Formats: sequence, C-alpha cells, structure tokens
Amino acid sequence: MTTPNASAAALLAAIPDLAPYARRVTLLRPRSGRPTPLDSHVGGPLLWPADEPWPVCEGPHLVEVREKLSEADRETWQQIDRAMRERRAGRANAAYEITQAEAEAQTRIMDGAGMLDMITWELVRRVPEPAVPGVPLVAVLQLRAQDVPALPWPEGMDLLQVLWCPREHSDLPGQSYYWGPSVELRHRCAASVTGALLQPPLPVDAVASYLPRPCVLDPLEVVDLPDGDELPAGLLARAETWAEGHDTEYHRDLSCQEGWKAGGWPSWHLTDLVPVDCPACGARTRLLLTVDSGGDPDLSVGRHGELRVFTCPVDASHPFRLNLQ
Repeated sequence: MTTPNASAAALLAAIPDLAPYARRVTLLRPRSGRPTPLDSHVGGPLLWPADEPWPVCEGPHLVEVREKLSEADRETWQQIDRAMRERRAGRANAAYEITQAEAEAQTRIMDGAGMLDMITWELVRRVPEPAVPGVPLVAVLQLRAQDVPALPWPEGMDLLQVLWCPREHSDLPGQSYYWGPSVELRHRCAASVTGALLQPPLPVDAVASYLPRPCVLDPLEVVDLPDGDELPAGLLARAETWAEGHDTEYHRDLSCQEGWKAGGWPSWHLTDLVPVDCPACGARTRLLLTVDSGGDPDLSVGRHGELRVFTCPVDASHPFRLNLQ
C-alpha cells in the first residue's frame, strides 16, 4: 500500500508542475532479524537453486602494500610540516601555506602512493592482485516484487538478488572512478526454484564492513522528489519557498529519501550533480537501489555513505552502473 509523505503530497498539490518529477520509492527499513530464503531481506539466505554454482570473483582485488620511508625523506617531510606551522602561527583562522618547492618535495616523496602513515612513517599503496582461487560473493539483498512495487521487473521475474565481492576493487569494467565491492544482480522467478537450497561458501579475507548482518525488512512505499540540481531553477525556487512557508526544508525533508531504498532519486550531497549514463546506449540511467551505510546492517561503503545502483530505462539488459557517495 502506498503511504505518501504528507508534506510531499501537500507540495505536489500546491505545485502541480513538480508532478512529473515525483517518483515512487520503497523505503526498505532493515532491522535485525532472522530472515528466511522466502523473505525480502538484507544479508540473509538467498532463494538459490542447489544445482546452480555459487558465483565467485576472480579479481583483481586491491591489497595494501606498505613501504618504509627513508630517514632523509622523513626528515624532509617533518621540516616542511614545521615550516607550515611556523608560517601559520599567530594568524587567526589562517590556512596552512605550502611553497611550490615544498609541494614538489612531497610529491616526490609520495611517489604515487595513496597515503603516508605518519605513525609508522610508511607509504601505503593499493595494488591489484588476482584472486586464486576466486573469492565467493556475499549475499547483500533479496527483494520480492510484492514488497517493492516501485521497481521495474523483467517479464516473468519476481525476485531480485544482489551479491557483491567483499573485497576492494578499483575501476571495474564500465565503472570509472569507482572504489568498493564489485556487484552482481540476478533476477529470478521464485516459483522456479525447487529442491534443496545451496549453502554458499564462506568468503576469504573479506573486508569486515562489506559483510552485512542478517536483517528483515519493513518496506514502506512513499513519494520521492529529486535533488535541487535535477530541477529547473524556477521550479526549485518555488518548491523551496513553499517548504520554508511550511516550516520545513525541501533538500532535507522532501527530496531524496534517505536510507536503504528501492527506486526513487539519488542525492548529490557530497558532489554536484553527476549524471550517470548507460555505458551501452548513453541514455540517462535511473536509480534502482541504494545501499546505505550504518544503521542495522552496519555496513560502510563509499565515504561511509551510500552505494547506488543505476539501470538503463531503455533496455534492462544493458550493463548497470555503480556510484558511491
């Protein structure tokens, strides 16, 4: 049953021009529990045929490599740090300043490393390494069509399963500027899964924050409105004025519903709008799923924020795209 946000419904009634931008979204609202293979859930057992092999990821995966800084480079770095603090001393609210020569020295010392551990004085690099044997994927989410009517469903399918490799990946095929778990989506017809269910193997050397705790869902369908960057300037101004007059905020309360959700609109709270286009046909994709950090599933993705899955509205068989916030 649809239960629209009272404020969003009132806003749409007051400004009908917003109606084309309104989308249905199912808030998944996970909470700790013991889901079964027949349920919609986070991190529980999937309805999986016993004769279908469990998928594995063969990498490459990113592993951490540390390199001790030389004594000379450590002293140079510390000298630069002291010089920056001295330049800042005695000036209220002053920023740290660095000279061109100092910046060039730090670039040389870092030598392309991603981080300098100033406790151990080690350069930290992430390098790709093939996984032999493959790493078993982890069940992240299972959704039944009856619980998430906001999603598009391929003909004859009523079950969506989301799995990922619980290791770090960088720039997956078709996923530029991405860092995180590699994701796999599977649609099924639940009635076609018969016989004993497959027991998935345990993951090896998994990133702890990529292992969701089992949670049941309490789905709620509501109305979602887009981030302000998705609206024409004049329409956004009208929506913000209406919201202010009703003691609320468009950006905080009426748009881009937060949390685990199916469908709806993505927020761009950490970046400006970054259109996510289909790699096959170039069409603007639509948000399919949002995996939210924190809460009951106790995951940490992106900048401790969200992993979003976008799909092509023209052809569902086109590759999906991933985006982290």
